[in-house]
Formats: sequence, structure tokens, C-alpha cells
Amino acid sequence: MVLDMRALSPVCDYFVIASGTSKRQMHTVASDLAELGDEQNYTPYHISGNESDQWVLIDFVHVVVHVFNNESRRFYDLENLWGDAPQVEWELPK
Repeated sequence: MVLDMRALSPVCDYFVIASGTSKRQMHTVASDLAELGDEQNYTPYHISGNESDQWVLIDFVHVVVHVFNNESRRFYDLENLWGDAPQVEWELPK
């Protein structure tokens, strides 16, 4: 899920909220995103949760990516907390 935070938060422009089914999957996603950011000259400012099996955060400054396990995603419920944020429709590049 991608939320447009520009009108709601001075911290970032977009939140990306994702789930992983295991610690390994969550950390692989975070690593792949950091690598993709580097390739696009958009290096992550900070990554936290490297040891966590609940939540990994990748801060690209304008875009903040949250990768949760299912239980933590339900607990923190960022989709509801930021329910006023418009959801961005996107599709994978072809």
C-alpha cells in the first residue's frame, strides 16, 4: 500500500506499507529496496529494525517504507492511523 502523506505530514511525502511472512523475507525486501535505491541514486538515509522479526523501516527521506510481519502490521495499523491519506494507485513497470 502506498499512502500520499504530503498534505498530512512534514516528515515525508509517501509511506509504503508492506507485509512479509518471515524475518528472512522482510529483510530481503529491505535489502533489495536499499539496493534498488542505490542504483537509482536514491540511497536510504536510514534503515532500522535490522535485527527485528516484526518491523523493518527504510527511510529514503521523501519515501518511508515499512515492512511488517502480519501481527505487527495489524497492531500498528498505519493504514487506519493515517486513514486520511489518499492511497496511491500504482502498478509494476512493464
